[in-house]
Amino acid sequence: MSESVERFYDDLAADYHHVYADWESGIERQASALDQLIQCEFSASASIVLDCSCGIGTQAIGLAQRGYEVFASDLSPKAVARAEAEAAKRGLNVRFAVADVRELECVFDQKFDVVISCDNSLPHLLTDEDLTLALRNIRHVLTDKGLFVASIRDYDRLLAEKPSYVVMNPGGTHEEEVIVFQIWDWSKEADTYLLRLFVMNRASREWRVKEIRTRYRAIRRNELTAALESAGFSRIAWHGPEQSGYFQPIVTARA
Repeated sequence: MSESVERFYDDLAADYHHVYADWESGIERQASALDQLIQCEFSASASIVLDCSCGIGTQAIGLAQRGYEVFASDLSPKAVARAEAEAAKRGLNVRFAVADVRELECVFDQKFDVVISCDNSLPHLLTDEDLTLALRNIRHVLTDKGLFVASIRDYDRLLAEKPSYVVMNPGGTHEEEVIVFQIWDWSKEADTYLLRLFVMNRASREWRVKEIRTRYRAIRRNELTAALESAGFSRIAWHGPEQSGYFQPIVTARA
């Protein structure tokens, strides 16, 4: 993971909510699906959660609203600052930190019942070494038999299709017109792609256009399963959106 990932989310932090047609509803929907999955997968009562790639707080806020004790971290200082402000605005006691997922054991000195990493965060780790290092750090901060939950894009399907254009939010909000879309430039040498995200908004008469870029690795399910096993996880299971109600495939694993 290069420093460009940090810069990508720093640059996106102020506009991230525009990725959703309704961010508030997205918070509730995702929290509902994650809560049901956690309660189903965790035999004991899970109460302490770490969101180790929290962004502006979409999942952390929703889970805190549902009564979990939530800690949250992210590589991007600006995303964490926004998440902290959003949580405070809602009167939520979420504890935030700026942290690289590959260095969690150096940042947190306690254990968590559940660690989550949602919204396709793991594919920023472009090498097997970085992915395994991140997963080992995640396992280190979990309690014995603690639960890891991650969501990623359906790369088994996307690698067959290799789309070049993705519309995310074509309408915006009542306050301003917003168009958000992505262009994917696939590498010919590896299963990676350069994502170019465009945010176009018009709050008055003129359009403002922002373009930010980052690279993703298209990780197949069997590759992530193998990486989880290599990091010491067990009871690895995949949950499709039709099962979980979440908008991306989810993988769960036990420490």
